[in-house]
Amino acid sequence: MKKKPIASLIAALLASPTFAFDPFTITDIRVEGIQRTEAGTVFGYLPVKVGDTMTDEKAADAVKTLFGTGFFKDVRLEIDGGVLVVLVDERPAIAAIDFVGLKAFDKEQLRKGLKDVGLAESRIFDRALVERAEQELKRQYLSQGHYAVQITTTVTPLERNRVGINFSIEEGEIAKIKQINIIGANAFDEDDLLDLFLLQTPGWFSWYTKNDQYSKQKLTGDLETLRSHYLDRGYLEFNVESTQVAISADKHDIYITINISEGEKYAVSSVKLAGDLLLPEEELISLVKIKPGESYSREKLTESTKAIGERLGNEGYAFANVNAAPEVDKAKHEVAFTIFVDPGRRVYVRRINVTGNTKTRDEVVRREMRQIESSWYDGEKINKSRTRVDRLGYFDEVTIETPAVAGTTDQVDVNVNVKERPTGSLMLGAGFSSSEKVVLSGSIQQQNLFGSGNFVGISVNSSRVNTVYSLSYTNPYFTVDGVSQGFDLYHRNYDTSTLSALATYGARSTGGGIRFGVPITEDDTVNFGLAYDRTTLKVDSTSLQRYQDYVAEFGETNSSFLGSAGWARDTMDSRIYPTKGYIQRLGGEVAMPGGTLRYYKLNYQHQRYFPLTRKYTLALNGELGYADGMGNRPLPFFKNFYVGGIGSVRGYEPSSLGPVDPATEQRLGGNRRLIVSAEFLFPMPRAGQDKSVRLGAFVDGGQVWGADEKLDLGTLRYSAGLSLAWSSPVGPLKFSLARPLNKKESDKIQALQFQMGTVF
Repeated sequence: MKKKPIASLIAALLASPTFAFDPFTITDIRVEGIQRTEAGTVFGYLPVKVGDTMTDEKAADAVKTLFGTGFFKDVRLEIDGGVLVVLVDERPAIAAIDFVGLKAFDKEQLRKGLKDVGLAESRIFDRALVERAEQELKRQYLSQGHYAVQITTTVTPLERNRVGINFSIEEGEIAKIKQINIIGANAFDEDDLLDLFLLQTPGWFSWYTKNDQYSKQKLTGDLETLRSHYLDRGYLEFNVESTQVAISADKHDIYITINISEGEKYAVSSVKLAGDLLLPEEELISLVKIKPGESYSREKLTESTKAIGERLGNEGYAFANVNAAPEVDKAKHEVAFTIFVDPGRRVYVRRINVTGNTKTRDEVVRREMRQIESSWYDGEKINKSRTRVDRLGYFDEVTIETPAVAGTTDQVDVNVNVKERPTGSLMLGAGFSSSEKVVLSGSIQQQNLFGSGNFVGISVNSSRVNTVYSLSYTNPYFTVDGVSQGFDLYHRNYDTSTLSALATYGARSTGGGIRFGVPITEDDTVNFGLAYDRTTLKVDSTSLQRYQDYVAEFGETNSSFLGSAGWARDTMDSRIYPTKGYIQRLGGEVAMPGGTLRYYKLNYQHQRYFPLTRKYTLALNGELGYADGMGNRPLPFFKNFYVGGIGSVRGYEPSSLGPVDPATEQRLGGNRRLIVSAEFLFPMPRAGQDKSVRLGAFVDGGQVWGADEKLDLGTLRYSAGLSLAWSSPVGPLKFSLARPLNKKESDKIQALQFQMGTVF
């Protein structure tokens, strides 16, 4: 029977209700023309099946549906007796996607991005997607400053109905900012305003910062910085009139012109409160940072409304609305503010939800929360909760949101979202130093064991000077009240015979102990512990006479029962990336009766962080140490304090400062120690929100004095330099490049120093 084509009549079928052919019952369906597509796939999309009555409407629907799959560039329907014949012409498949001349971007990342939008190898070829990909690729190049980029797309037919897609790219040179002009700046020097900008003309560090490359996003940020600069200094009517960005004919240079209107400088004439204050007006007015007679400052005004809102939040008013309404007197160039307070309803917390913790148990986060479910909302407790969770050190980011519960007016949920960071490390390493030669080390640490918040660490460190084997375990919530419990076991071999700086002796120590920490306030903890140590000394004729005399009098083997106690106050906002707060530690160790050693050691440390801006922090640190013997026994020489190196005074060799034996010039250590440090901390340029790397500029000072020496601050050694701290995937790394400021002839210098992992 002759086939009857019906695809050509589809348009007529859609336009007219009359049938183009007589309806018939489908006895079979046959698919022709397919090469890669399975017949079952076509059958699956067809809206008709064997036994159905074929009509013109169903025929139109069938063609439309098969076209809609995107698999075919032509679809026809024919009738062969009672058989419906589906003839298709498949679209070609993509055999390969390649880039030629690509340098600015990673090729595999681009392929992945194209795959996300449907353009990938083995997918159906769609020219519209290819054109969109070309335009998006060009847009990405323009955002990176490649304004001369040229992209040519070639589609090459291949055998078996396939095509190859090639993007040929001529990237051209990156356009650089040649000039930035601010028109209309009279109150401030133009150069000072340009120093506020992230965008800059080329400089000696531009190769790294890339800030000489134009970016619309960066320019928007710079304009807001400029606006804030004026508004925070009284220029209430400041406005950016226009911005022009021009590029040279050769597309190598960019010129930016910003036209501004400064307006007049305004002073604050008065500030008053209005609305439902709830709290005493005197208390709320004390939170207002901007005062009458001062120049207007948007920053201070924002801080004032925020402080009042947070204070009301502490009373349970989570949605307090605090707004400042200005009354501008243009003639006098003054502005008066009325701060309207609408506390809204008092709300309570329905539920605390923890998200983002795939490894850490919910209870580890929840036990740090100071806001309680089914209690009144307290903004201060919520902020404290976020700080305590961040202090754990298990998370890169901690955010808390308090959305209203749908359908209620007096309930909120507290949503704690965390971004986990690796808390375990397996490190195997080898190092070399001029003093210790080859150093082999290995450690296994897990700060968050099985997501429980418990810490366990096993460490092995092998060098010619210091060999350490240690095991440490801490449960920070030994009791539900937050009492911590831990223990330590160790074996150390210490031999200074290969060090030129230290006096020669050897010591082998084995011991262990148990410790507890008891929180007495939100920020204060009292620690105490008990340990046992057995140390065997080794001296010979090359050792100092005082060491030989000590061993002769008290023996080679010494044992001690050590009792320790301490107090710590911690108000820092983060364990990984602190920007504000402080730590104070006061601790003591006493060798108690029952052992052969009798001595005590006292230590005090105060470390404080001052936020200078959102990016910059000033860190100050001071440490004091004092030790002495007891019961007519001297302080054991191997318990002396030492100073020098990372952790004390950078730029000097580790443990190299302090008393020196006049005959051998070897360092003896001492029973009194003082360390001071000031460090200006800032993020790695262009690191964005990444907090794993931090740079610093520091000044260190310190010294150690012997029992027979006068404590003379004039003998302090100082150094200055740059530091880098990196929370790397393999553990914490610290680097310093320092130069001594008052070096003496006998001092041992070490300009570049680094520390990897945790020192036991």
